[in-house]
Amino acid sequence: MTVTQRASVAIPLGEQAKPTRFVSFDHLHDGKEHIAILYGEPEKEEAPLVRLHSECLTGDVFGSQRCDCGEQLHEAQRLLADQGGVLLYLRQEGRGIGLYNKLDAYALQDKGIDTYTANEMLGFGHDLRDFRPAAEMLQSLGILSIRLLSNNPHKASQLEEFGITVVDRIDTGVYINRHNAAYLKAKVDQQAHSILLDQDHEPGQ
Repeated sequence: MTVTQRASVAIPLGEQAKPTRFVSFDHLHDGKEHIAILYGEPEKEEAPLVRLHSECLTGDVFGSQRCDCGEQLHEAQRLLADQGGVLLYLRQEGRGIGLYNKLDAYALQDKGIDTYTANEMLGFGHDLRDFRPAAEMLQSLGILSIRLLSNNPHKASQLEEFGITVVDRIDTGVYINRHNAAYLKAKVDQQAHSILLDQDHEPGQ
């Protein structure tokens, strides 16, 4: 079935420089309740800035330092409020394994196991996220070319596979602390994320 927009609702977000709209969808590939947040009028731009952000309750809401999700989300919000674009908030907690399983993986990581091996020990793949719904959402919005805000090359390749042209990929900032250093290193070593762990890096640059 064709993906259609279910509702488009203006929701002011603090002192944002641009107006924001939350858009929901019907008939997405995985049937989940993903949301697009539009800053300004990105549908009118040739290649708007887009952030695919997978839900992370611990990081996004409670400020967990075991990952960099909350910092990346807040950085994306700042950039989009300034430049305009789209934030796709994807209901894919724990790289697709869910909140409870993510906490189980954390318990394994506390024993010195890296994040990807922990997933394997729980019977999951390294990353179960499916970015086809993200492509469907963009297509429904009439956005076929984007500048992608992400350190993850797999997001770009999946979007390209499903019909979205990624004209540029912009690295996010590096948010490292003593609690997430091993986690970030595993993302670099095992999934080729472009995170400059050994250099000073200005967020958003």
